[in-house]
Amino acid sequence: MQFSHALRALPVVCSFAPALVIRDARPAASLDTAVQAAARYRVATDGEWFYQEVTGKRLARLARGAVVAGGDIKGEWIGVTLEGWIFGTSVGVTPRAGFDLAVTRAPEENLRAAPGGTIMAKLADGFLLTKLGENGPWVHVERRGWVRRMALEPVVVANSRTAESDTSRAGSPPARRSGGADTAGPATDPNRAQPARRTVVYRAPDGPPAGTLTPATPLKVLSKSGEWARVQFEGWVKTSDLESAPPGVLVGVSAAELRAEPQRFAGQTLRWTLQFIAVQQADELRPEMPKGAIYFLARGPLPERGFIYVIVPEGKRALVEGLAPLATVQVTARVRAGRSRFLGNPVLDLLSLEPQS
Repeated sequence: MQFSHALRALPVVCSFAPALVIRDARPAASLDTAVQAAARYRVATDGEWFYQEVTGKRLARLARGAVVAGGDIKGEWIGVTLEGWIFGTSVGVTPRAGFDLAVTRAPEENLRAAPGGTIMAKLADGFLLTKLGENGPWVHVERRGWVRRMALEPVVVANSRTAESDTSRAGSPPARRSGGADTAGPATDPNRAQPARRTVVYRAPDGPPAGTLTPATPLKVLSKSGEWARVQFEGWVKTSDLESAPPGVLVGVSAAELRAEPQRFAGQTLRWTLQFIAVQQADELRPEMPKGAIYFLARGPLPERGFIYVIVPEGKRALVEGLAPLATVQVTARVRAGRSRFLGNPVLDLLSLEPQS
């Protein structure tokens, strides 16, 4: 992950009427703590650690841009509350006092700002959480901890009362000048963007290039992770340059989509290019497969690097066992499970396989 550091002071401006003096009996340190406790902060460093206690155990990695609520101040540390959403099948009930849930997916699971939204943190297996609510398959959770002050920057929120006060003093907003442009148009859509320069499009973060975009190409931002943004754009290509998938077969589906919406893709047939790793036999840790079934472990779909389980029918066992480790194969397979119960990996039933040169 990429790292950067930024710290900015939070300006506090106080205005007093001439005939009125306000004194607060609290010492200056307490006042500073009260101001910080009411603040919200944005993580300025990708991969910053979230600690259990000041200089204590490291618990999780935070994504740059994640927003946390401020708490107590201890020297160069700020107590924060990390709040977000996690997939329900990735957590389980815990007997630990003061907590409701623990992450059960190994080695880690994403905490998101909203169901299916931007990633805020990577939570390791066993990370403890307090449950706040639910929304379908998603669980709303929080956890208190500590972050270094130098890794946070204050979130400045515009004070709407000031604008309202100015309007009420003036009696009404100023009339638009004749012939002038109307600047009170529709609100800006933060999900719309365009390249500022000729830009390379990658198939995955740090993956192989897929092409380039010219400046001003209209884009829609689907999600963000650290310094990367997943984008969508529309365009036209020659029909003769397209390779059509067989009827009833999905192409262009990512493993991340299966993990996020396992029910949507259950039973669907898709075509993936995978990196073969090894043939294995199913055990009780993979309840989505018949115990003793032969499957092969793979990475993909390329260029994704997550693990995939592909159950092999007896008639194709010899073909699969003849593959060399790290061989690239194209498979057509039916989705048995979008994410396995314990490890969260997609489980497929192999229909056909073609080794790739």
